[in-house]
Amino acid sequence: MDRRLLIKNAGLAGVLAAGVAPAVHAQTAIRWRLASSFPKSLDTIYGAAETFSKAVKAMSGGKFEISVHAAGELMPAFGVVDGVQQGSIECAHTAPYYFFGKDETFALGCAIPFGLNSRQMTAWMYEGNGMKLMREFYAKFNIVNFPGGNTGAQMGGWYRKEIKSLADMKGLKIRIGGFGGKVIERIGGVPQNIPGGEIYQALEKGTIDAAEWVGPYDDQKLGFNKVAPNYYYPGWWEGGPELDFFINNKAFEALSPENKAIVEAAAAQAHSDMQAKYDARNPGALKQLVGAGTKLHPFPKDVMNAAFKAAMGLYEELNAKNENWRKVYADYSKFRAEQNLWFRFTEATFDRFMQEQKL
Repeated sequence: MDRRLLIKNAGLAGVLAAGVAPAVHAQTAIRWRLASSFPKSLDTIYGAAETFSKAVKAMSGGKFEISVHAAGELMPAFGVVDGVQQGSIECAHTAPYYFFGKDETFALGCAIPFGLNSRQMTAWMYEGNGMKLMREFYAKFNIVNFPGGNTGAQMGGWYRKEIKSLADMKGLKIRIGGFGGKVIERIGGVPQNIPGGEIYQALEKGTIDAAEWVGPYDDQKLGFNKVAPNYYYPGWWEGGPELDFFINNKAFEALSPENKAIVEAAAAQAHSDMQAKYDARNPGALKQLVGAGTKLHPFPKDVMNAAFKAAMGLYEELNAKNENWRKVYADYSKFRAEQNLWFRFTEATFDRFMQEQKL
């Protein structure tokens, strides 16, 4: 049978009736699996992956589906980079700084102590050199990254006892995620890297003295106020932590241009949606926590000063020994300086004035 002649003479209806479909109409359904580093109970941070998945399905007309799996379902919370790198899963949703043990440069894709705030981080990624530099780095791990949310500036965590001076940090066992622990260690603390779903038990049993997670909305859900009454601010190690979607490079390159665009658009939607949720929900949760007896404290000035000095010293050391870090941090730090100059005259001044008003 001459297929081309059949199509020309019979038209589409005749072709379909004959059981022969033009190849251009054949579209194979795509099914991916996404491993999250977070428990389902955290609807804000885990929920960003669900927002991403729903958007991909909707924009593809159901032809591209991504199933979302909580930490521990497919692999441990801290195993997702290995999973994506090896191709055992197509994608993950995580905090890149969890993996600074592989290379400290991972932290620059998320948050470092006294780094960029959330708006600055998004600006660096989308309009600065952040995306370009981080993609060059992640390519070493077979990963293509997309920004996948930001919590905004975080709280400094829950402490069994008050921190009245830098001396109180000595020997303090604190759960702190990712790279911030390197600075905590330098000012006398003992960092513990524990997944979100396991923090409460460690704090309740007294195996740790303090714990930080995100902020009031998530922290209230996890119940930290029940076992540690002192709530400190700010989370100087997380001024604007970015979450990422990590996608296996072969899986991504196998997509059509249309589906690549869908992934990018869906990630951007999840990125903005996460911080909107945190900004809307944190104030009410903080009021409830204080009403239930939580004691709010700013970190003592000597703690902040010592941490800042330790962080800057750490970055200088990394510049000298980690080529990946040096390349990315040079651009990151320049961008940070320019952003802080701008925000000093605009956002910071406006915010200070508004916060003094009785509205």
